[in-house]
Amino acid sequence: MRPRHAETHRTAHINWLRAAVLGANDGIVSTASLVLGVAAAHAGTSSVLVAGTAGLVAGAMSMAAGEYVSVSSQADTERADLRREEQELASEPDAEHAELAAIYVGRGLEPELANQVATQLMAHDALASHARDELGITELLRARPLQAALASAASFALGAAAPLVTVALSPTLTLLPVVAGSSLLLLAILGWLAAQVGGARPWTGAARVVLWGALAMAVTSVVGAIFGTTA
Repeated sequence: MRPRHAETHRTAHINWLRAAVLGANDGIVSTASLVLGVAAAHAGTSSVLVAGTAGLVAGAMSMAAGEYVSVSSQADTERADLRREEQELASEPDAEHAELAAIYVGRGLEPELANQVATQLMAHDALASHARDELGITELLRARPLQAALASAASFALGAAAPLVTVALSPTLTLLPVVAGSSLLLLAILGWLAAQVGGARPWTGAARVVLWGALAMAVTSVVGAIFGTTA
C-alpha cells in the first residue's frame, strides 16, 4: 500500500489571510498616524487617547462593513453563475458535456479521453464539475462575507490597539518617536509573517509595509504640526 502524500497548499489560507493582513495593517497605520497627528498638534495624552479610541472603533466598523459588502458582491456573482449553469445543465446537457470536454482537451487530454472524463465527472456531480473547471469556483475559495468581515474587524482592532497601548505607557515628551518606532516595528513583523505564510519573500513584504506606513505617519504628523502651530 502506497503511503499517503500529504500536501499543504497556501491557497487554503488566502481568504482569511488577505482580510486579516489588510485589517491589522490598516489598524496600525491609521491609528498610529491619527495619534501622531493629534500629538503633533500639541494635544494632551488624554485627547490623543480619545481620538485614537474613536479611530479604532470607527475603523473596525468601516473595515467590517467594507469587507462584508465587497465579498457579498462576489458571493452574489458566484451564486448567479451557479444558478445559470444549473439551468444550462438541465436544458442543454449535451452542449454542457461538449463544453467540459473541450476544456479538458485544452488542458492537454486526447479528445476521446476528455469525453470519458467529462462523462464520468458529470455523472458524479455535473454542477460541481462545471463550477470548478468552467467557472473556477471551488469550495475552498468560495466567497465568505461574514468570515471576511469578522476577520477584518478583529484584526483592525488588534492592530489599532497597539499604538494606543504605546500612547498610554509613553511619557508625553517621547510619545512621537516611541509610537512611530514601535508601530513601524510591528508593521515590519506583520509584513514578514504575512509573506512567510503566503510563501513570498519576507524582506520584501516587510519593506513595503514599513515604507507605506512611514509615509502615512510622516504626512499626518506634518499636517498635525502645521495645524497645531496655526491654531
